Amino acid sequence: MTTSDMAMFPGSDLRGDVLRQFNRRKLVAFGVPALILVYFAYVFVSFDVAGIASRARLDNAAILISDFWSHKTHVTRDNRNNEVTVAIEGENKGRYPEGMLPDWVTMDDGVTHIDLDKGHVVVFDADGARYTFPGYGVIDIAPVAGKLVLDLPDDTVPDWINASNTRISVTTEQGRFSYTRNRTEVFKYQAGWELFFFTLDSPFFGKSFFELVSLATVGERVYPDQTNIAAMVHDFWTNAMWRHGDVAWALFETVLMAFLGTMGAAIIALPLAFFAAANFSPSQPMLFLLRRFFDFLRGVDGLIWTIILSRAFGPGPLTGALAILFTDTGTFGKTFSEALENIDNKQVEGVQSTGASRIQQARFGVIPQVTPVFLSQILYYLESNTRSATVIGAIVGGGIGLLLTQAISTQKDWEEVSYYIVLIILMVMAMDTLSGWLRSRLIGRTGQS
Repeated sequence: MTTSDMAMFPGSDLRGDVLRQFNRRKLVAFGVPALILVYFAYVFVSFDVAGIASRARLDNAAILISDFWSHKTHVTRDNRNNEVTVAIEGENKGRYPEGMLPDWVTMDDGVTHIDLDKGHVVVFDADGARYTFPGYGVIDIAPVAGKLVLDLPDDTVPDWINASNTRISVTTEQGRFSYTRNRTEVFKYQAGWELFFFTLDSPFFGKSFFELVSLATVGERVYPDQTNIAAMVHDFWTNAMWRHGDVAWALFETVLMAFLGTMGAAIIALPLAFFAAANFSPSQPMLFLLRRFFDFLRGVDGLIWTIILSRAFGPGPLTGALAILFTDTGTFGKTFSEALENIDNKQVEGVQSTGASRIQQARFGVIPQVTPVFLSQILYYLESNTRSATVIGAIVGGGIGLLLTQAISTQKDWEEVSYYIVLIILMVMAMDTLSGWLRSRLIGRTGQS
């Protein structure tokens, strides 16, 4: 502020106020950004952002992301007996039966030929294995005197080859190859969730959509004792790779945990809320005790209740429902009692003037006022608890949360992880839609009555 600007304010007090206000504005303008920069600098140091960035493995992240939307087929040879197996995700339930192979794998007189596309070819035979890499050459591996000998087109080992005397691995965009003294294995990544509908042992595997429609409508029965549609549903529901029947039951358990916990909490909290409301409680000690009781229940997080109850009652969906019930009883008790304290007393007085009893006053003067609030809270928490029940189920061993943690713990079934995540999102969206529809219907009817 210049001297000419100060001349506009002849009073000394007024000039002082203007200066103080100007200084405060400068402090806000420069001090707040400085504090924000200091805070971010603290976060950068305390969370070791630089260290995290240096330890990040982008190649592993790329593999992880690809695993979400693709599957890998394992071609494995036992080097001790030269037996070759082909299995999706390397699992026995995804193993190709004898005489059945994918079109990119051929076997002839002890020689296995694997086409990984774009000129990448792997060959197994009695002498070892060879990987043909276009533009680089042939990578030859042979066991000699109990050690692995690597023969490369030049003397330099590229970074996509990891070699030692006991293990040699090659990682390319077309797939992965590893050779040890006991086993040779090739992974080929392909888009899609293979065997999602039918497994390899199903007569419906590999058929196109139109072929399946033809079988379901006019085709001859595959099994004489049941229709083709029933057989398709059975093979899909009992799919050993994706376990659709188990997944459906797990989703039902998750919703059931949320429903039992939420509705049980509402039933318990509703009568207690009247005694915890200042305008309905018969005594101050009861008012104080109930409010502290609600604080205690909701003050302990639902996950903590889950751990305590699982130790007391053992794992299972019922334990998860009890954990939700404990936490929500405290939350509903507080919100319900506050809603009761904010009712319009004129409606109660109107009912009271007719000579109604206290129960009738509550029924006709209080309940109609608070029902919309109660229903809105209950339906909101039912929707929220459906999502929370996933995490609780992972702890107590029930619901879709258990399947999700099992798939993550294997560190290989990431397409199943993405499948469960998609189902959880769809379940939450369905509960959101259902609760919104119920809220509009029930609260709308209440408002009209």
